[in-house]
Amino acid sequence: MTYKTSLDNLAKGVTIGITVLFAVIIIGQFSIIKDAGRAIPIYTTVALLLVYFIAFAFRPINYEISVDKLIIHRLFKDVNIDRSLIKSVEILDKEKIGSAIRTFGVGGLFGYYGKFANTKIGSMTWYATRRDRIVLVKTVDNKKIILTPDEPEKFVANFAL
Repeated sequence: MTYKTSLDNLAKGVTIGITVLFAVIIIGQFSIIKDAGRAIPIYTTVALLLVYFIAFAFRPINYEISVDKLIIHRLFKDVNIDRSLIKSVEILDKEKIGSAIRTFGVGGLFGYYGKFANTKIGSMTWYATRRDRIVLVKTVDNKKIILTPDEPEKFVANFAL
């Protein structure tokens, strides 16, 4: 069964803001910096586009629960977790991850994904698109994975079957 993901308002705002900012920087460089030659605007353009497309490629697109796997679909490389390695799946209150800090990852551009941590849960890997509708997946090796399907109750119920 496949579960859709959708961006929350903050992620939408950050994504639109970064898109506009990058476009203004790229267009502005080519129109303003004429005396510096073309090298600087090209390097900056490549760097900004690389950041943008890497963030786009690693964003969670949707989640799929099969008979033997939980699959987090991404444009670049899917994440596969064997169901036999999943210890528990539960819905979390927004407050449990509200104080999480990003230790290495993306915090709004096309979602929230990467390594995060807080005092309540500890280290976590997020493949999220919003800061509500939170599902915590714990594995037998004590990894904690945060997912945000649009229908968290159905998602969690699918693991009980």
